[in-house]
Amino acid sequence: MTEEIHVQEHELDHEDAYVLDRSTVHSIFDAVEEGDRETLITLMEPLHAADIADLLEQASSFDRRALVQLYDREIDGEILSELDESIREEVIQTLTPETLADAVRELETDDVVDLLEDLDAQEQEAILGALDDTDRVAVEQSMSYPEYSAGRLMQREFVMAPEHWTVGQAIDHLRNEEDLPEQFYHVILVDPRLHPVGNVTLGKLMSSKRNVKLSDIVEDMFQVIPATQEEGDVAYAFNQYHLISAPVVDEENRLIGMITIDDAMAVLDEEHEEDILRLAGVGESSLSDTVLETTRQRLPWLAVNLVTAILASFVIAQFEATIAEFVALAVLMPIVASMGGNAGTQSLTVAVRSIATKDLTGSNIWRVIRREALVGAINGLIFAIVMGIIGIIWFGSPALGYVIAAAMIINLVVAGFAGTAIPVVLERFGVDPALASGAFVTTVTDVVGFFAFLGLAGIVLL
Repeated sequence: MTEEIHVQEHELDHEDAYVLDRSTVHSIFDAVEEGDRETLITLMEPLHAADIADLLEQASSFDRRALVQLYDREIDGEILSELDESIREEVIQTLTPETLADAVRELETDDVVDLLEDLDAQEQEAILGALDDTDRVAVEQSMSYPEYSAGRLMQREFVMAPEHWTVGQAIDHLRNEEDLPEQFYHVILVDPRLHPVGNVTLGKLMSSKRNVKLSDIVEDMFQVIPATQEEGDVAYAFNQYHLISAPVVDEENRLIGMITIDDAMAVLDEEHEEDILRLAGVGESSLSDTVLETTRQRLPWLAVNLVTAILASFVIAQFEATIAEFVALAVLMPIVASMGGNAGTQSLTVAVRSIATKDLTGSNIWRVIRREALVGAINGLIFAIVMGIIGIIWFGSPALGYVIAAAMIINLVVAGFAGTAIPVVLERFGVDPALASGAFVTTVTDVVGFFAFLGLAGIVLL
């Protein structure tokens, strides 16, 4: 185990951002190896739950299991909620039933739902059985909503008040209430039918006179979230309208929960991370995934890439005679394809990000496509001049310089167009543009680049 610890220790220490220093990590795993629980608790006590989660995520599976078994009773709900989904189930399986029960009782209902989503039915039942009856009903109701919906994201703990109350009545209620949420930012005003009608910030509540009506100090921006709304749209609303919290309503517009900014931003961060991973064709990959899991995730898109590479090779094969006559073409044609691929990836990244943030819409799509194509033309012209000169100097052939220059312009214009248009078309057909666009854009730029370069060479040089 010592060698494994040293490897993990190096991985944890290579980023300055980690709070854990090398000596602390070394001491923690020394304590684990020696079975010294008291020393382990002393070392772990000052650490934030997020740091402990990072430590568990980046340790080897063997070290992680040993640490959890020794630390056991100190693992709380906050640590579990901070863990990456890919290893959370493994940690939960390692915990004793008593520790798990104590940990989940500390969590808000939305965090319990987050835990349950990635577990099998038997483990879900074990966690639900550890909850109080009231919390269990609330969690089960949240689990009844579609996955990735506001109903799954919301917490059932919130503060509401009748819309006719005064500031004094609300403050007295808060002081006398024994079961307030651990964190909240608004008092939600409701009508007699429990329909939310406004939000009052705690700052406004505490700075207003007791006889002021709550309805007179509501926030200007008030957004109600349907329980069935997709969590991605919820995160967009929080980001777009600068919300701190928002009430969640059922199909009859009755208040059933609340979403806070930390949960909404977690969704936004997760979607951004997924987009980055999918653009690279690796899906929802994690450093803690096994070799087989990682292979299974990457294999399909490598297979797609192989098919597209064969297609590009087929185009090249049509110009065998031209290449045989002018060997310089074989030297220069990868440059055209590579420049087109990079330009297409640049446009693709901008387009996918704009689709995710809803900035790219039907009203501006053609303007954006024209802009990207024009950018491709200008960049293509600049690099066409450079490559034209290089072609002339390198191979002493002005005609070859003209050919690669023209092919460069054509491919970069097509790259700008394809990089924007392809993700838009895929999104219209319900295909995730971040996941599928890369392979199509690369295919287009390779095929067009080779065809333009070799086709022009066959016309001009032969």
